[in-house]
Amino acid sequence: MKRFTCQSCGQLLFFENTRCDQCHVPLGFMPESACLTALTPVAGNLFRAVDCDTGDEPRAFCTNHIYDVCNWLAPPLQGNGAFCFACQFNRVIPNLNIPGNMERWHKLEIAKHRLFYTILRLKLPVKNRRQDPQEGLAFDFLDDSPQGSLPIMTGHSNGVITIATKEADDAYRERMRVEMGEYYRTLLGHFRHEIGHYYWNVLIRDGGRLEACRAVFGDDRMDYQTALQNHYARVAPGNWREHYVSLYAMSHPWEDFAETWAHYFHIVSTLETALSYDMTIGPKVDGQAILTHKNDPYLHMPFDEIIEAWLPLTYAVNSLNRSMGLTDFYPFVLTAGVRTKLRFIHDVVRQVQQAA
Repeated sequence: MKRFTCQSCGQLLFFENTRCDQCHVPLGFMPESACLTALTPVAGNLFRAVDCDTGDEPRAFCTNHIYDVCNWLAPPLQGNGAFCFACQFNRVIPNLNIPGNMERWHKLEIAKHRLFYTILRLKLPVKNRRQDPQEGLAFDFLDDSPQGSLPIMTGHSNGVITIATKEADDAYRERMRVEMGEYYRTLLGHFRHEIGHYYWNVLIRDGGRLEACRAVFGDDRMDYQTALQNHYARVAPGNWREHYVSLYAMSHPWEDFAETWAHYFHIVSTLETALSYDMTIGPKVDGQAILTHKNDPYLHMPFDEIIEAWLPLTYAVNSLNRSMGLTDFYPFVLTAGVRTKLRFIHDVVRQVQQAA
């Protein structure tokens, strides 16, 4: 994530801000330029960016802005009632008649908008359900039925990503993290994992990369349900970290790819944040850091440079967390086997960017 500042007064901003805390100017996010900008009212509900390289057309907020779950601006010339780039992919939102669901939806949208920030910055292709009725991307935020039927499970199927609304409850999510023996379980992590399944379809299956992917992640043609049953029935070998970023990645090549994809998103997004705040923990030459804010992990940094920056950063932030009595910021080990898989994903992303 970039470092954002208010164009009106210079105050540091967060990605989710809708108004500057210092000068109180309204703020909106321009997805096409990844710019959080101060806004000047024009007429009615239309605004113009104070200083953002996106043209001069007045813009309206996404229609979900009225629920305080979105600060993105809709495309120009669409006026009121239009959805922004990120919200156009919503198919089902939580039932707002259920107590607590407004807050849960707010948390879900924070994670989803950060996901789309990364998709846009990486210049990845994405189609909604209108553009591709069969396998276009859509999000269903679903609640468990009160009638006691099977609980909603987070997952992906042919472009539709289901996120169980209950995952927005911190207590539930932490309980599941402990029960499942996971090191890390967050809403943003769910979004990044499930979008990995979508991009396996788009970039691997339909992108002519199946055999290359199988050579790295294994044969995805093995029966999925049987593989899951076998995974939960066995005891993990002591050396599993040599090849997998998480225990769940061992269950099936699809899950291995999605878990690795999620970690690639973790890395490039967090690294951009660190570099934008001038954090240069890592190798130096003649007293000068090799890595500077000019290096863009989304578009330009070579894979080896990304890893060289990421590893010392995680050591430092893990140590900071431990100093505060918190769990590790990044409780994973990127062994040579895992880095090979991350490199494959990095190479696929760069190929897509170059072809765009």
